[in-house]
Amino acid sequence: MRPTNLFFVTVLWLSPFFLLAWVFPVAAKKATTVSIAYFSQEEAIPPTLSNLDPFVPDKGFLGAELAIDDNNTTGQFTGQKFTLKRIQVALDGDIEKAFLDQVAGKFDFVVVNLPAGSLLKLADLPAAKKILLFDIATSDDLLRNEECRNNVFHLLPGRSMRADALAQYMMKKRWTKWFLVVGKQPEDRLYAEAIKRAAKRYHMKIVDEKVWEHSYDARRTAQSDVAVFTQTDDYDMLVVADERAEFGEYLDYRTWLPRPVMGTQGLVAVAWHRTHEQWGAVQMQNRFKEKAKRWMEERDYAGYLAVRAIGEAATRTQAADPGQIKAYLLGDQFALQGYKGTPLSFRAWDGQLRQPVLLAAPRSLVTVAPIEGFLHPQTELDTLGYDQPETLCHWEKP
Repeated sequence: MRPTNLFFVTVLWLSPFFLLAWVFPVAAKKATTVSIAYFSQEEAIPPTLSNLDPFVPDKGFLGAELAIDDNNTTGQFTGQKFTLKRIQVALDGDIEKAFLDQVAGKFDFVVVNLPAGSLLKLADLPAAKKILLFDIATSDDLLRNEECRNNVFHLLPGRSMRADALAQYMMKKRWTKWFLVVGKQPEDRLYAEAIKRAAKRYHMKIVDEKVWEHSYDARRTAQSDVAVFTQTDDYDMLVVADERAEFGEYLDYRTWLPRPVMGTQGLVAVAWHRTHEQWGAVQMQNRFKEKAKRWMEERDYAGYLAVRAIGEAATRTQAADPGQIKAYLLGDQFALQGYKGTPLSFRAWDGQLRQPVLLAAPRSLVTVAPIEGFLHPQTELDTLGYDQPETLCHWEKP
């Protein structure tokens, strides 16, 4: 090989953006701008069981910001520019008015960090019908079934996906007898419903179910109440449904029988976890920590995926039209890098992002679901949550 050719090959190998420049040559015309809104409401600081995990007021947004940087790195070579505007409503503010005043008619793509009820209010506004909303905060199965909306994509795993991930691992371990403890909050009951659905689906047996009726001052009650409360028939796993972490952390090591804990505490099923380091995740973790000065949380990861999904679709279609973007997101060609070893994609029947679910202990990643051996005719990712024959949601085709 001549020296000039060797030099050319060396430059090509060492230039990470050369291939992008070759595949997506910069257009001579002015760059197309894709504008994204990040819409949220100020959150009240919840009561906490422990001071070890401080309240984080900006969950979600910093992940979205990180994704905008990635989008614009590619945009340099595709003639596109991506912008992100943060709109935060006051704690006692009117979210519908804020949406109509600051979002409607100005943005076609909106990352929404709101509870389920507020999300539905926005999705049902006539002004939002042609806007694509990317839900980064909810895991409600209802929003992915009876109350699904044709303009809402869901980035976090639903509760059913989380419960199925746990059940698959329990089946592999042959820990098939469960004792279910449920908190008194509405979301605890929803999580318990998902657990019972997974138990039925994977032929687990719930030997007993109890509602936590004791004081939430676990420091006072843990030694006495937990041991008495957990006396029941023999079981393999104690399953906790306590999404606000009001008592679940104090069940471990205090039960009458020496049994492991899973659910919302103990072994948890999550979209992202600070112990995850495979498939390039360690670089993602480090980039986020450098930016945010803290660990990446689930909602940060969802915010990142939402903005990256928009960027990937806009790059591949060379368009900024929401109809074209939606069609591409729901198509077979869409594949999003999620640092989980397999491309992520959206389910065309309910807008749910199909993705592996991490099973993690507080300081270690245990495994990743779907577990090997659970098969599906299209993709093993659809063994988690509501598959197409089971869903009660059917989106209109774009």
